[in-house]
Amino acid sequence: MYFDFNWRSSLLLIFFFHGLVYAFLFFRKAYQKEHPSDNWLGFFLIMCILYICPWMLGYAGWYWGTECLECRNFMFYVPMNHTLLMGPVIFMYIRTLLNPGFKFSKLDRWHFVPGIAYIIWTIVVAVTDLLVLKRYYLMDGQNDPDFDTWYQAIGFFSLLIYLLLSLRYYLMYRAFIVQELSFADNLQFKWVRNFLIACFLYFFSTVLLDILRLAGVDIGYQDTWWYYLLFAFIFYYIAISGYANSIEQKRNFELDFLRYKMPSLIGGIVSDNIAVNEEEASFEVLKNIEAQETPESTDSYISSIWIDKVEHAITIEKMYRNPELTLTDLANHLGTNPSLLSKIINRSFSKNFNDYVNQYRVLEVKENLANPANAHLTIMSLAYDAGFNSKATFNRAFKKFTGDSPKSYQIK
Repeated sequence: MYFDFNWRSSLLLIFFFHGLVYAFLFFRKAYQKEHPSDNWLGFFLIMCILYICPWMLGYAGWYWGTECLECRNFMFYVPMNHTLLMGPVIFMYIRTLLNPGFKFSKLDRWHFVPGIAYIIWTIVVAVTDLLVLKRYYLMDGQNDPDFDTWYQAIGFFSLLIYLLLSLRYYLMYRAFIVQELSFADNLQFKWVRNFLIACFLYFFSTVLLDILRLAGVDIGYQDTWWYYLLFAFIFYYIAISGYANSIEQKRNFELDFLRYKMPSLIGGIVSDNIAVNEEEASFEVLKNIEAQETPESTDSYISSIWIDKVEHAITIEKMYRNPELTLTDLANHLGTNPSLLSKIINRSFSKNFNDYVNQYRVLEVKENLANPANAHLTIMSLAYDAGFNSKATFNRAFKKFTGDSPKSYQIK
């Protein structure tokens, strides 16, 4: 097969094969460990390596057609720019990664209809020109349809929408877990944040390139190659970091954004009065749910009885020692619902559930560190006994509630 090896084509070829290898590794991990999120990231990498192919193969001589006419036709008839699919894949990856109970539904298939429709259209074009008419008809033979202005504009608009949806989902997730989980610090997923930053970097670098062109800056074919090299570095970072930071949920929990009134980001302003769920519950649905609440779940009903029940379960029964304690667990133990319990903790103790539980864990560790009978025990053994399940989470919580390090409280 014809391929002109030069420093431009060869450099992108290295990223192409590395991306292909990592995609295979993600698919294998998804199969072996039953991680659906790895499948989505594998598909994302496949689209990334296809995205750099026009410049990798273009500099290898495939566009010119002088040495290989079949190569030229391959470049024209095979779609390689799949931004209409890239956005939905990113969104599904985020949802699958963060939500242990996420199941791909029939409704989710609609996200992929535009991208699949474009692929079907390219198949129709190829069959019509290459097999039926055997000449350029639906294709002009001069321009690659992947770079038509209308397709590029729609693709990047779609990508922006799905990046914003993914960011919104991540922010809602972070707001949810501190209300629901006592081990929320372990599930903040810095990797998800970094992944979204990398995706936005790709998007804004594309926007910057288009702005420079609209401003009259002469950006030629060779200049654009540097943009694709930047993109190659971005997806290579995603491949390496995503594989190294693959997340495995040890404890499944119900990710129900409708359970609490979660903060939403609107124009940079945080509002606590907007309730949302994963399927974008309508205002009418929210009114129906609020109408079904019992009288004891109203704002005025946060009595000392319920406060005493919560404190008894935590301080006397020491439920905080359960490293996987959730708000739902505590609500079931008390015979109430998570929504009411969340209101009690938030408004009576001015803390979210995660902080409320961790403060008691920190208090127990402090007391045990000050006890000479525990001098032979390590700090982390005391932390694990108190309910912490990682050193990083313990150190952050201890610093947050005491302003000091655990060693300063330890009896020598």
